[in-house]
Amino acid sequence: TMSSCRRPEHSAPPEVVSVLMLHSSRMIEIQTQMSERAVELLNLPEGQPCFLLDVGCGSGLSGDSLSEGGHYWVGVDISTAMLDVAIDREVEGDLLLGDMGQGMPFRPGTFDGCISISALQWLCNADKRTHSPPKRLYTFFSTLYSSLSRGSRAVFQLYPENSEQVKNLTLITAQAMRAGFSGGMVVDYPNSSKAKKFFLCLFAGVTGVLPKGLGSETSDKAVSNQVQYSGQRCRFKNMKGKSVKKGRDWILEKKERRRRQGREVRADTKYTGRQRRPHF
Repeated sequence: TMSSCRRPEHSAPPEVVSVLMLHSSRMIEIQTQMSERAVELLNLPEGQPCFLLDVGCGSGLSGDSLSEGGHYWVGVDISTAMLDVAIDREVEGDLLLGDMGQGMPFRPGTFDGCISISALQWLCNADKRTHSPPKRLYTFFSTLYSSLSRGSRAVFQLYPENSEQVKNLTLITAQAMRAGFSGGMVVDYPNSSKAKKFFLCLFAGVTGVLPKGLGSETSDKAVSNQVQYSGQRCRFKNMKGKSVKKGRDWILEKKERRRRQGREVRADTKYTGRQRRPHF
């Protein structure tokens, strides 16, 4: 039926729909992959911890990608239920309840970058009679621009579902530019109907070179300030020295990060990260 294909923002407000998506393993996997790609597009300095903002952080899945990169982060979400899940998951970032359409309540120049996964399109809907999508978008972008350090980036993952929805991208981009940002859309796998992903990549205070989308044909792989890519993406890049997720080294690194943050962490033992035998 047509109703089964509807996007979540058409069925209920974000604070309701987000709870329904909690237990979908497929959604969790997709969210994680898109978060890793968004962090890649931020083009952060290698080996240098940054202070980042995650807008529409939900249960903290995208924040996990930031923590694994050694970064510190603050997550904002409108859903108390999702933030409760993030607290139960003991995410490493700080959490804030808030509606992004009412603006970001941070001091100027606070963050070194911002990511947002599948959240920005909610501002294009008027869930209340008092909501004006253009005004809410401008309020969000203008306060976000202020809270970012000059030269930083903000990366938003979006999904227009049909040609009619493309006008939402135009509205979003126009309000972002009006607020002072430069940049544009990066499209991964543009020739694939299923794998195609849209990322709005914005620059605060400087005009940068827009990164190349994955899966687009190009011979120029050495352009400065552009994301390097290959045809195949390795989700956990061991060649960069990162530990395999959920492995012993990964767990030890995560525990050490928490100790540096002053959190209570169980002592390391020979059983830390040990794989249990399957039970039949």
